[in-house]
Formats: sequence, structure tokens, C-alpha cells
Amino acid sequence: MYNTNNILETIRMIEEEHLDIRTVTMGISLLDCIDSDIDAACDKIYNKITAKAKNLVSVCEKIEKKYGIPIIHKRISVTPIAIVAAACKNADLVKFALTLEKAAVATGVNFIGGFSALVQKGFASGDKELINAIPKALSLTERVCASVNIGSTKAGINMDAVKLMGEIVKKTAEETKDRECIGAAKLVVFCNAPEDNPFMAGAFHGVGEADCVINVGVSGPGVVKSTIEKSKDLNLTEIADLIKRTAFKITRVGQLVAKEAAKELDVPFGIVDLSLAPTPAIGDSVAHILEAMGLETCGACGTTAALALLNDAVKKGGVMASSKVGGLSGAFIPVTEDAGMINAARKGVLSIEKLEAMTAVCSVGLDMINIPGDTPCEVISAIIADEAAIGMVNCKTTAVRVIPAIGKKAGEELSFGGLLGEGPVMKVNTSSPKKFIDRAGSIPAPLHSLKN
Repeated sequence: MYNTNNILETIRMIEEEHLDIRTVTMGISLLDCIDSDIDAACDKIYNKITAKAKNLVSVCEKIEKKYGIPIIHKRISVTPIAIVAAACKNADLVKFALTLEKAAVATGVNFIGGFSALVQKGFASGDKELINAIPKALSLTERVCASVNIGSTKAGINMDAVKLMGEIVKKTAEETKDRECIGAAKLVVFCNAPEDNPFMAGAFHGVGEADCVINVGVSGPGVVKSTIEKSKDLNLTEIADLIKRTAFKITRVGQLVAKEAAKELDVPFGIVDLSLAPTPAIGDSVAHILEAMGLETCGACGTTAALALLNDAVKKGGVMASSKVGGLSGAFIPVTEDAGMINAARKGVLSIEKLEAMTAVCSVGLDMINIPGDTPCEVISAIIADEAAIGMVNCKTTAVRVIPAIGKKAGEELSFGGLLGEGPVMKVNTSSPKKFIDRAGSIPAPLHSLKN
């Protein structure tokens, strides 16, 4: 029996509170596309992606109509291209990015992720070549996303890679300075990157995954905010319970869509990522949830504590709704993609230092932050190192997606449009970490990594 109240509640959540499925992401293994001839490898990649994902968009549109649930993005993630490219000696790896772009256009998806390398413990064949190709690859494509995992709790932090990535982030922004430095918005530097993440720009299909799977990422900050606002007299314990119940309902919608898509496409259901993913739309903000709890503005003292409560409750409620929870799962705090974060940053209440503290208790890390275009590469590397250290020591995924706004200073604006949003260029502490970064080497894994 269907519960009429539950049906009506879900309809209200969709129509009034911005509930949506943020992404249905098809993960595709490219291990069987490896070839020493780069042109042959690219042909195999294009043929496999277009064969597997040819019906992805149409199936998602069919599910949207059947259930009335908006599916905002349809995406593809693939095996890290550095692994596929290892067999191609002295090749221009930008060809792989162009092939991914061509496949994304052919299948009609919004983004394709996996122009990636996993270098947490060192560089293997193909890794440096791919990393050095990122600026050009992202400047020549619109739908391709890149990521590099430079650390893990098990391996420590590869500081050689950290130094390199500071330079690559800056070069990527410079390559696309005529387009609001959009290339850097499609590049993520990870510590403890998950293999089943459906969210861009950090999605890739891990080598331990099945040949092809469907992963779903849900949303719903507006639903949580509305629920809290309607329950003004609750204490924090009661608010946590309320968020758990709300997260359960949101995740059940994601589970329904994931199973339906997997069935229609005849591929295994992978995971539901129950992250609260905000948008620039008013009423669809994680920052506004924190303010509904009682903060004057996100970034005020108490923000980290409120975010910890939110993140924990979302995980507890979501995990009860699905037997296959994965990806990042929690609350995202991307500045330019969150109306409340944008407002707090413009007012000067929310700083990069406060955001770094918040990343210790939420999903991912320093995300979609515009920084001055003249920020030195070693400062970007140091930002990456700091965030990786938080992830490594706390056994959690952290990441950095900063956009050097070439030609712009703190207080000016960048606008990307769509879900990537817009926001101010935020002030960065430029006291030099150059000698520290130039030491390179690695930061050893913490003692608690020895769990075997």
C-alpha cells in the first residue's frame, strides 16, 4: 500500500524545496581498451563508451517523466586515463581528453570524469604525462573533468605531486583565462579519493569496480532547511533526529531512481551518494541550513559545530535508507555553488581559513573557491597540502578545487554559470611556504594507518 501522505510530501519536496537527483553517473571500465597504439586505444574507448552509455540520457528522461523526479545531470566516469595511457609511450595524452569529449557529446551527457591519475605513493608510467597534459586537455574540452589523488591515510602525502599540482592548477586557469578560468573549475586534487564517486569534477571509475555500474548522487539542502525552519523550538538533539529522518526520505528517492536506471540499462546498481549538494538557487543551500539552526551567517563562530551535526545526521539517516551507500556522502560546501556561501564570502564573514576548519567535519574539502590570479604556485600547493593533511590524519576524503582568477584581485567576481555558479575572489594568505614545498619528498602516513 502506498502512503498518501508520503506521496504528497515527496511531491512538495520536489516542487517547493528543490529536491532532485543531482546526477545519475554511469561508471565504465576502460581496462580492456588499453593499447600501445594511442589511436587504437582512443578508438576502443570511444566505441565502448558510446555502446554502454547510448541509452543513458533517454533512460534518465524516461524515469523523470515516470516519477516526476528531476534528474539534473547525466554523467559518465571512466577508469583513470593515466592507467590506460601507461602503455602508450611518448604519446600526446590530450588525444584521450578529446576522445572523451567526443564520446560525451555523442551520448549527450553533461560531464565525463576520469582524466585522472592516482599518485599518492609515487608516479607510475603515464602519470606525469597525464598530469602535464591537464591544462591543455581542459582548455580544449567543455565536458571533460580531471582529478589527481596525491595522498591517502595508507600511503601518506606525495609532496612531489603536491608541488606539481600547484603549478598545474595555475596553468589550467591561465589556459582558460578568456572563459573565466573555467578549466580550473573542472580539476580536483584529492586525498583519499573514493572509487565510486558520482560527483564531478572528481568522478572516476576505480579499478576495483565492475565493468559498468550506475551510481546516483542525491541532493536536497532545501528540504532539510525547510524542515528545520518549521521546527523552531527543537533542541540540537531533536534537530539531529529530524535531519536523520529527512535524509532517510531523500535517500529513498535516490535508491528508487538508481535501481530503476540500473534495471532499464541492464547494468549493476553501484551506490547512492547521499551528499547534500547545493546549487546557486535561493533555498537550495547548505549554508542556509546552518543559518536555520541559529547562526546569523555561515562562517560565524559555531559554524563548524553546526556542520558536524548536519554531516553526521545526513550519514546516519541516509545509510538506513540504502544498502549501498558510497561515494562522498555528507554535506558539500562549494562556495560558488551555494547561495548562502556566496553571500557569506561577499560579506567577508566566511574566509578560506574558516572553510578549511569546516572541511575537517564535512564531505570533500575546499571546493569551488575563487582566489586571486597572482597567487603563487607554491601557495596553491600549500593549500593542497594542508587539506590533504586533514584528510590523511582523519581517514576521510578531502579535496581542493580552487580557481585562480587570472587578472583579478580579492573582492572581484568570477561567474561560471549553471550549477558552477559565481562568487567573489577570496583573500589568500600569501606568506611564503616556498621552502617547505620545495623540499618535496613525502609526508609519511600516520601511525593509525597500520591496521593490518
